[in-house]
Amino acid sequence: MNCIIIDDEATARAIINHLCDQISQLKVVSEFSNAIEAIKFLNQNEIDLIFLDIHMPDFTGFDFIQTLKSPPKIILTTSDANFAIQAFEYDCIVDYLLKPIELLRFKKAIEKAEQTTISEEKTSVEKQDNNNDLFVNIDRRLVKINIPDIYLVEAKGDYINIKTEQKNYIVHSTLKKIEEKLPDTLFLKVHRSYVINTNKIIDIEDNSVLIKQDIIPVSRANRPELRKRLNLL
Repeated sequence: MNCIIIDDEATARAIINHLCDQISQLKVVSEFSNAIEAIKFLNQNEIDLIFLDIHMPDFTGFDFIQTLKSPPKIILTTSDANFAIQAFEYDCIVDYLLKPIELLRFKKAIEKAEQTTISEEKTSVEKQDNNNDLFVNIDRRLVKINIPDIYLVEAKGDYINIKTEQKNYIVHSTLKKIEEKLPDTLFLKVHRSYVINTNKIIDIEDNSVLIKQDIIPVSRANRPELRKRLNLL
């Protein structure tokens, strides 16, 4: 697993680096003394795991997590035991290590991160295999839609417009609700009103994408994730 270390204390970073050296499957690719620099790095690089201190000047560990749209696995490393309950409100946090960190406890945290990753990958595969169809309620009938045929979902007040290769479906629902039903390997929310099938993108220009005949705006917050999805030359 590729990992980074974020801690404002050089000694703490050195200790975690040394612990990582004891685990063959870990590779520390970078370390940071502040969260701002780490955010810049993550905008350009994919990481499997972050060792994150909670108390840092100007920008706490929790502030940092909230800036990440799709955070990797995070292990908190801190001298403060008071935030353990708050920490596990975040799905991305897999463990909470109190300094000084012992090697045996550190190994258990890494095992937990690995098991969480394996479980999520299995769930993702099962979701892709078993959920190629979406049933929507239209005029009191359940209509089956082939998910890969969907190229755009647009929010329109209390309704959503599901556009497919064959036809469009107006459904009384919310964008958030249907987004939860669509596989995130294919679909991405690029704007508060639009979810797109990234495989159907024809062209990208400025702050918008072209899918079929639809020009879809891409919000600033969602541009980094869209760039990650694209196979750029």
